[in-house]
Amino acid sequence: METSAQGLVLETRRIILIQLLIGLVVAAGFFIAKGPWDAMSALYGGAISAVSALMLRWGVVQAGGAVQQGEKKKGEAILYVGAAVRFVLILILFGIGLAIMGLTPVATVAGFVTVQLVFLFAARALKQRQG
Repeated sequence: METSAQGLVLETRRIILIQLLIGLVVAAGFFIAKGPWDAMSALYGGAISAVSALMLRWGVVQAGGAVQQGEKKKGEAILYVGAAVRFVLILILFGIGLAIMGLTPVATVAGFVTVQLVFLFAARALKQRQG
């Protein structure tokens, strides 16, 4: 793997760790304010976002490998299919959490949105550092 690719993998690992930590903070806030079920709901929502970030990371690594091998179209396809799969998975996981498990909607969405925002801000900061 190329040095810059290794740096990207390490940086995304750091971002995902930060996401998980912020997810725990959000869950702790819901635990204090509303109780354990809302905390579990917030954790679940945060986990959905973290899983999405892990899938994105995997897709970027796979697409980068394809591009390095001269298969640009394959790399693009990996990214597009990965985006669709992540979208569907997020819908399924929300459906399971809210409809089947009966999680608290506000806490679940708050956990997801907060952790997703961490990802967006961290990715933006990474892009600015790279120029």
